[in-house]
Amino acid sequence: MTVMMQKMMQNKQRRQRFVGNQSLYVVRRGALAVVVAGSLGFVAACSSLPRDTGPQALRPFEDSANPDDDMNIGPTDGQEPDLLLRDFYRASASPDGDYRAAKRYLTDNAKSNWQPHHDDMLIVDRIEFNTASGPSDSAKRKFNVRGTVIGKLGDGGKYLPEDGLYETSVEMELVDNQWRISSLPSGVVIERNELRNQYQPQSLYFFDSTGSVLVSDRRWLYSQQESLGASLATMLVAGPSSRLAPATKDYVPEDATFLGIDEGTYKFSGMSSMSTEQRMQFAAQLVWTLATASVPGPYSVLIDDVPVRDGLETLSTDDFAGLNPKASSDGVSPLYALANGSLVRVASDQRVPLDDAAGELTDVSAADIGVDGTVAVVRSRGAGTAQSAGGGESQLFVGELDGTLEEALSSEFITRPTLERGGGAVWVATQDKQVVRVVRSTTSGELSTDKVDTSALEEIDGEISVLRLSNSGATAAMIIDGHVYTGVVQHTTTGERKIVNVHEMATEIGGTALSLDWQPDGSLLVGTSAADTPVWRVEQDGSAVSSLPSGNVTAPVVAVAASGSTLYITDAHATLQLPASGSETSFWREVPGLQGQRSVPAVAN
Repeated sequence: MTVMMQKMMQNKQRRQRFVGNQSLYVVRRGALAVVVAGSLGFVAACSSLPRDTGPQALRPFEDSANPDDDMNIGPTDGQEPDLLLRDFYRASASPDGDYRAAKRYLTDNAKSNWQPHHDDMLIVDRIEFNTASGPSDSAKRKFNVRGTVIGKLGDGGKYLPEDGLYETSVEMELVDNQWRISSLPSGVVIERNELRNQYQPQSLYFFDSTGSVLVSDRRWLYSQQESLGASLATMLVAGPSSRLAPATKDYVPEDATFLGIDEGTYKFSGMSSMSTEQRMQFAAQLVWTLATASVPGPYSVLIDDVPVRDGLETLSTDDFAGLNPKASSDGVSPLYALANGSLVRVASDQRVPLDDAAGELTDVSAADIGVDGTVAVVRSRGAGTAQSAGGGESQLFVGELDGTLEEALSSEFITRPTLERGGGAVWVATQDKQVVRVVRSTTSGELSTDKVDTSALEEIDGEISVLRLSNSGATAAMIIDGHVYTGVVQHTTTGERKIVNVHEMATEIGGTALSLDWQPDGSLLVGTSAADTPVWRVEQDGSAVSSLPSGNVTAPVVAVAASGSTLYITDAHATLQLPASGSETSFWREVPGLQGQRSVPAVAN
């Protein structure tokens, strides 16, 4: 069997196809596959239900009652049927007036039967169609429509990546000598470009399970709505997305309601059971959600007709500066590197040896460093510049940069360690997709190890070659058999950790991923073995995957790292850097202090 035939069979196994009047599509690989068909009951069972939000409709947009807002959208006289169909899908991106613009392309009967809210909005890479064969009728046309499903957008603007095929048929007929769509499946389908053009990503912020860190919950909002602040407040009261919820602590009661903005004041009700501390935490979520969306402050907030706390008539980010979710993007992060099996610091364009236990250790194959000085290193005999250790016994050492290191674990295979926020624990992956969490006792000072529940990964073939916790600790990113996955970190009632809600991200990368790390803005930086696209950026919700400049990068990219200002990679020849704001024409340049050799960069976080 040829390699091409093997790949075709693999792709066929990974994608199924569903064809019928209700449409049609497949999702994800292996046991992660879920068929989403025309069943409202199924969607309700799998999605988090919104709280009673009173007068505010929980949609990824605010409806515009003014029909003049989209008067320029609609069919033109004498428009050819294929062009009209193309314009219909473009118009479907506008939800105003219950998809008023899109309905202008339909016959009266089709307007009555089409249900745009039948299911989550499907996002496809590109919509393609061709004329279907059948009996000749000059007054009727039938088109076969298909596309590659890359995601779906649900209530509250929640984006979920998908990997499937969309296929359906659309019928058209002449009405008063003008073509109109007479039959089509319910639901809305738009192209990726229309999502980018008509919607904007925003972040809602919820507290993590410890109640100490704000976690981003990315949503997509229709850009033509009247009040961004009102939409964000509505969604915030409704709570985190069902995917992120296991990693968060939500204090807001089920009957809480956002009443609206009255003369500049955000008004909420149904929160009388919340303590003063919980009200302040909700206020922090609201303030940072509005501020990062560029909604001007300060903010006047009333909860059950009273200020959040006595004396706080208005709120600003200064009131919650210690919870700034963008702090890691704005701060200066020290750069370290593994060079010739030793951990060094890169400062003032020079390689500076460490005069402590971490610097004295040899045969180091991987490391992670916290801004508080916590360090975790993996030692492997004959270590080079690989991202992971292998081919013999490896040891994990944990300690402080200015102190001693203690062996915490030994195994045949240990990935690069990743620190929890604050350095309180270290995670590594070992063989058989096992993930181990190392914690130092606050009383005895001794190290202990616990297995993280990874049962959600059982049906995914391959080993974990890379494991990285996000800056908030709420999400884990992994490379398994060259594919990129993310999962949510759940804290169980017994204090254990569990990786849940696992989804494959960036299917465009295929099985070529070799290295990854989180960027301070929540996106992923991914290095691959692909010669034409060796470096990628993946948005935190998987809604966009873009290749980075690669003119002078030679695959494979075996290591990546990122600070708020700079991206770092190690390719086949050297360790390179690129400004985080670099354009497509930018060239990667060797890291000063690491010229002439392949080192593994590590940014303290």
